[in-house]
Amino acid sequence: MWSKQQTVAEPPAVSPSQGSAAPVVPFNSASNSYLGGTSARSSARLGASIKIKGQLTGAEALQIDGKVDGPISLQGHELTVGPTAHLNSEIHASELVVSGKVVGNVHVRGRVDIKKEGSIIGDIFSARISIEDGAHFKGRIEIDPTKSQAAAD
Repeated sequence: MWSKQQTVAEPPAVSPSQGSAAPVVPFNSASNSYLGGTSARSSARLGASIKIKGQLTGAEALQIDGKVDGPISLQGHELTVGPTAHLNSEIHASELVVSGKVVGNVHVRGRVDIKKEGSIIGDIFSARISIEDGAHFKGRIEIDPTKSQAAAD
């Protein structure tokens, strides 16, 4: 049936020393988020040694452990203020979790969660709020549950 001329040639074997150690990743792979692919990463993080003076905007969830002096706008995304963070900012986000210090007004569509080691000095405009025992808050709270419903629509 098969003649010697029609045999299918097998690809040459590559020894481990000749092959690359890292797998080849296609250009449009999800892991290449810096190349325009979608990312599996759910949030970004600013470390404790980072200091920002100016406006901070984004289209993904963010955790801040450093210092920010200026407005923060993460419309539709969550902001987490880490225990070492100091923010002197007006904040606009969908959710907010505070373990550090925030000085400024907070506008959140969903829930504001102030942990026991957290502090907010400023007014809070939110659909829901949670303040743990031991947390510090000084300001005014305006709760509007329709904000959360409007965000879901």
